[in-house]
Amino acid sequence: MKAARMHEYGQPLVLEDVPVPDIKPDEILVQVKACGMCRSDVQLVDGYFRKYADIPTPITLGHEITGVVHAIGNIVPEAAGFREGDHVVVAPGWGDGICRHCQIGNTHICPNVRWPGFGPVGGFAEFLPVPARYLIKVDKRLPFETLAPLTDAGLTPYRGIKKLRDSGAMGPDRVVGVFGIGGLGGYAVQYAKILGGGARVVALARNPEKLAIAKEYGADYIVDIKGKTSADISKELAQLTGQKDLDAMIDCAGAPEMVQLAMSLLSISGHYVDVGLVGDRIDIPLFPRVSREQTLHGSFWGNNIDLMEVMALAAEDKIRHTVTTFSFDQLNDYINRLRVGEIVGRAVMKW
Repeated sequence: MKAARMHEYGQPLVLEDVPVPDIKPDEILVQVKACGMCRSDVQLVDGYFRKYADIPTPITLGHEITGVVHAIGNIVPEAAGFREGDHVVVAPGWGDGICRHCQIGNTHICPNVRWPGFGPVGGFAEFLPVPARYLIKVDKRLPFETLAPLTDAGLTPYRGIKKLRDSGAMGPDRVVGVFGIGGLGGYAVQYAKILGGGARVVALARNPEKLAIAKEYGADYIVDIKGKTSADISKELAQLTGQKDLDAMIDCAGAPEMVQLAMSLLSISGHYVDVGLVGDRIDIPLFPRVSREQTLHGSFWGNNIDLMEVMALAAEDKIRHTVTTFSFDQLNDYINRLRVGEIVGRAVMKW
């Protein structure tokens, strides 16, 4: 089969022929039909994660994976309901199954977690073996190119917005900010409208084209933050919403300057959730966080239940997408495009 593998950090992927992997008795061999490209693919190549996990090479990249069931391991139970030809998405975060996080379903934060696309198997290949418990059957009506990004770009902000909802930060008298309208932010706007309980949604970004997409996807207000100070934006928020700060916010960028801006606009008892990883460290004042009793949430990817809920929304045609497709041979070109910020929405490799 063809696979795109990283043999050396900082170098282009090698598009090569490798053996089709064998499957263990509890695994299913998935024939990949589409795989989304994520900023973390670029970060992986560029060495961002090495200080946290220096993954041995070669690495088969690609973690936003959808495809069809090709072969089923001999101890996968009939009750699991899988048949050859079923359309499936691959849930991220393959846990050890025994830690306290796995026991409550949060396999994605298992201390011994395995990630497709961050090791020997990944979605930028024609086939990959997946433990049966990490596959979710999906409606065959849904296009593969829109399913793929929902496993990360569509999943990650969903879990973040759920955290804001469950903390009581959203409601009919609240204003929610979405910072960064890239691959994740467009979905975050939609989830804020779906789960926000009537909260008004403000999209904040520097790119007019991306802000236009946010407006199309349901944002009540858009704010171009390019070249503006925190005071400028606060004044604009007051004109648009009647209040100068935000009750809740989801940061889909995670750049240091974006975090500083967002925190300067957070209200008393406000909630901030970060799902972006553009930067690696932040520097924010401590006293306002304490004196204003603000809450900061980390939110990482999502679990199987989160992904099942996203797939249910997709099946009900409640999620809109901005997707560009490309071929396997164009992988390195699109990694470079993503690296310099040329991609609007999500880029998806389709076989």
